[in-house]
Amino acid sequence: MKTITKKDMIREIADAHGTNQTVVRASIDAFLDGIAQAVANGTEVSIPGFGKFKRRDMPARKGRNPATGESIDIAASSTLTFKCGQQMKNRLN
Repeated sequence: MKTITKKDMIREIADAHGTNQTVVRASIDAFLDGIAQAVANGTEVSIPGFGKFKRRDMPARKGRNPATGESIDIAASSTLTFKCGQQMKNRLN
């Protein structure tokens, strides 16, 4: 499976739309920052036809060091989840 980087995407979008990469980079950065800020504030971001980004709060829990077997406390944390939309699922299959 090939990996496409942000830089590759910027180049492809700029070429496809006949614009310069600086404008595309600024637009993508603003878009991603908007998603990150909204999710960090607990807002679900829904992009119809693509999917939903959501913050998931993980509670504190007990864990175990696999090397020593020692019990450890794992702090509460937050993570980002993404649920693929139906149209995107259909494009993948």
